[in-house]
Amino acid sequence: MVNFFGQTRSQALLALMLGSFMSPSAALAAKREAPPVQAATAYPARETHDKEHVTVAADPFDTRAKGEFFRNDYAGHSVLPIRIVIQNDGDAPLDLNQARMQFIAADGTKLPAATPDELNRRLFRFADIKQKRIPGTPINYKPTPVDKKILDDDKDFSFSQTVIPPHTSASGFLFYDIKDIDDPPLRGAELYVKMIHSKADAKDAELFAFSVPFDKYLAIADAAREKERAAARAKAEADAAAEEKKADAAAAADKKADPASPASKPSGIPQP
Repeated sequence: MVNFFGQTRSQALLALMLGSFMSPSAALAAKREAPPVQAATAYPARETHDKEHVTVAADPFDTRAKGEFFRNDYAGHSVLPIRIVIQNDGDAPLDLNQARMQFIAADGTKLPAATPDELNRRLFRFADIKQKRIPGTPINYKPTPVDKKILDDDKDFSFSQTVIPPHTSASGFLFYDIKDIDDPPLRGAELYVKMIHSKADAKDAELFAFSVPFDKYLAIADAAREKERAAARAKAEADAAAEEKKADAAAAADKKADPASPASKPSGIPQP
């Protein structure tokens, strides 16, 4: 039987038939993609250790518009997604199995990345879940299964790589529950990354910790927003001027068409 890219003809036809019956929601879910990742050195919030040849960058997705590709409204529920980019320009692989990546607020509050269970509690309410009893005990509890959209976001976007080979990068998102952090949460805050290990031959060396401040990111974001506001004001003023010019032209045309119209009579002459 003829093969079609490694499939038999019947298998290929079956795959095409199944694809045609895919629901719109399933097709949409399959298309979700984060914005392209850049080199770590291209982000405003970053720290480079020249001697260790490693750069850590943090890109906060702190608005709904910026995080619209997610399946959940994290920004609207006081959850801050941060894309972490770790660039290894050295000759030894990096081991992240023991790494810790904390969000440290301006007041010193330290937040670890939220787990899917913690995100589940932050994003959803479970008042309608029926209580269950632990067998053999009088203890009741409410099971709270993690919502599929959270699990899908975790699978598609989270930072999961534990080894970074030489001269490569790894990236992904971590999510921080900032509900109890003073607003704006990024002002004076930083991402603190520690316990990254370099594995050179049989040697295991822990890298110095990385402190990635967000103030430069905020300065650039604030400047961009001010530029947008200035452009919007300029457009509004131009539109108003154009409308005024259009109205003046229409009045002049009316006056020319009917010189005796009340609008064209000299001021001071009583109007009928």
